[in-house]
Amino acid sequence: MKAIIIGGGIGGLCAATALAQRGWDVEVLERAAQFTEVGAGLSLWPNALRALDALGLGDSIRERALMSAQAGIRTASGSWLSRTDTDELERRFGRLAMVHRADILDILSAAAPSGSLRAGVTVHEVQPDGTVLHTDGVSTADLVVAADGIHSIVRRSVWPDAPSPRYAGYTAWRMVTEPMPIDEGVESWGRGQRVGYAQLPDGRVYCYATASAPEGTSSTGLAELRQRFGDWHEPIPALLDATADDAVLHHDIHALPPLTTYVSDKIALLGDAAHAMTPNLGQGACQALEDAVVLAGLLAGSDSVASALKEYDHARRPRTQMIARSADRIGSVGQWSSPPAVVLRNAAMRLAPASSFYRSLAPILNWSV
Repeated sequence: MKAIIIGGGIGGLCAATALAQRGWDVEVLERAAQFTEVGAGLSLWPNALRALDALGLGDSIRERALMSAQAGIRTASGSWLSRTDTDELERRFGRLAMVHRADILDILSAAAPSGSLRAGVTVHEVQPDGTVLHTDGVSTADLVVAADGIHSIVRRSVWPDAPSPRYAGYTAWRMVTEPMPIDEGVESWGRGQRVGYAQLPDGRVYCYATASAPEGTSSTGLAELRQRFGDWHEPIPALLDATADDAVLHHDIHALPPLTTYVSDKIALLGDAAHAMTPNLGQGACQALEDAVVLAGLLAGSDSVASALKEYDHARRPRTQMIARSADRIGSVGQWSSPPAVVLRNAAMRLAPASSFYRSLAPILNWSV
């Protein structure tokens, strides 16, 4: 049985390894010139690590990751809104790994079957029967896995009436600083703006920031970040000072409205192509990893691709759409800018018991293969 995987990101490469381990002949088509990512860190929550463990890759990730958890949420001045008991979080759900995206891409690329990765191939159209039209010609497969992101050409080909991505109402910056010590990873909330940071294994710090803005608003990069966040609590100003001008990535945040199905005939949507979500729970890549492992397992346990894809849709769509809704709600609250609303939000966060935090995470982090 042959599978063509469209997209060589985290979800696509994980799907390639998972399917190959189940005996599938796989081919990954990636439009970029090489299989790599730059400029950003990635949090792999315990559910994602369990997915990687199922493929025998969890330990390789842990060796190149910093095992830690975010300490909580602070205000722009530095006072605590909520404090995370990281030991209790680990006891309940397992450890979290902070890794650079390029590192996990390296590990997943190395795990994929030799000769299966084809870079520089642009897909133009995909048909439900498994026909793929691309710059190198036409290919056919028993299964096509669409792992080609939020603007998926596969989704547009097979589901032309599916909803388009929607703007979440805020824009974001991502960057990795020069190596510098920080005490702990934190996210800080202001009025319509947020900043977060976490240490990477090599001593550099992954930082991100958001600000409510009209879609398509241009940015002056580091200069704008200093203007917006330069007077926030330490180490935020120091982190900006440790960032090179060309290290700042800027993009608007979009999410995909709920789809009515993730499958059609021989096609399966995976990761952002199926359920692109806002980054507020750090679950985008984690859910793509889950998708890949579940899809491969169901295909291995079924006597037909059609029945396995039906089970995949039944297993993955409710879960991923639930997580996407939760991430969207958190982002909306985090971006509140009205002074009275922010005062009420901050007071509620300070009064919320720790048990409510763990209950909210349990449906997400307790997942296992």
